[in-house]
Amino acid sequence: MRNNTRISIKKYIVPSIPIGVLLIGTCLLLWVSAFVGERFATVPLQKNFILVFLQLLIKPNTLISNLVAIVFCSINAFLLSQINNRYTIIRSRTFLPALIFMLLMSSWNETHSANGSHAALMLFIISLFIIFSMFHDRKTSEQAFLGSFLISLCSIFINPLIFIIPIFWIGFMMLKSFSLRSFLGSIIGTLTPWIIYLACYYFFNSNINLQQIINLNTTIGIRPLSFPIFDLIYIAALTIIMIISLAGMFSIYSRDAIHTRKKLNFLLLLLISIAVLSILYKDQSTLFLPIIAFLYSILVSHPFTLKQNTFYNIVFIVFFAINIIYVISKYIIL
Repeated sequence: MRNNTRISIKKYIVPSIPIGVLLIGTCLLLWVSAFVGERFATVPLQKNFILVFLQLLIKPNTLISNLVAIVFCSINAFLLSQINNRYTIIRSRTFLPALIFMLLMSSWNETHSANGSHAALMLFIISLFIIFSMFHDRKTSEQAFLGSFLISLCSIFINPLIFIIPIFWIGFMMLKSFSLRSFLGSIIGTLTPWIIYLACYYFFNSNINLQQIINLNTTIGIRPLSFPIFDLIYIAALTIIMIISLAGMFSIYSRDAIHTRKKLNFLLLLLISIAVLSILYKDQSTLFLPIIAFLYSILVSHPFTLKQNTFYNIVFIVFFAINIIYVISKYIIL
């Protein structure tokens, strides 16, 4: 009787097309409400040349910029589902990672005009497709080159992401694919986009000003009291939910295949690394949010999907409610 009365996300949410459409519709409604209600986030002034150009091409906080961002988010949500299905990061076909990602993107109106970050996330996910295919293969210089090439290309949009390259080398070791060939391929792949980018910049503007091209000045200065109280509560709630999710994930860790465990560890390492970068480069913290949302979504979805018990179903409902309340709070606080 107890099993029959248990609320099951997998049974009632994941396969249910009407409920899935309703939830996605809710996410889009949250996004539209931010635009219609003119709850625009201030787009930070960037020294990055390419981001300045993109902001001139597509002006932030306009209908066009929001539509472009929605298209990018939809593509990235699709890629998120595909990378999970292809590499069985969660050993079940599930709708939750894409749903949670779209919910976070809709709730974080700071990202609604960050089209450069959404484009960088798309390249980031494609690079993970390539890196994950390297499992237990030490002769994969081509994949190492292409994966690092894409991450380096991301760093042209978000300069501090260049520091993620060493994390990918650790990932090579986790996936048992690190060798001299893969390391050299990664180095060449990392340098290539920047060589092309700097060459093109010099061709059009011979007076190179590195401060206009590269923004790597750390701006550590987090003052919790300077944040609105609702933001602090929201961040604390998401952190607690992540800790609970990781506890649930590791409690069933032994049931996953070895290659799945390696990928989960790598994704967790990436999440921690990018969170640290967002703290070190506070003036660019908004740019990291789509990537953080992607990694957060896939990690919390693991226990939500596989641990079918009342506790984690309640945690999921609380998570969904917290995001709704957070969006509403933006209309309360002026």
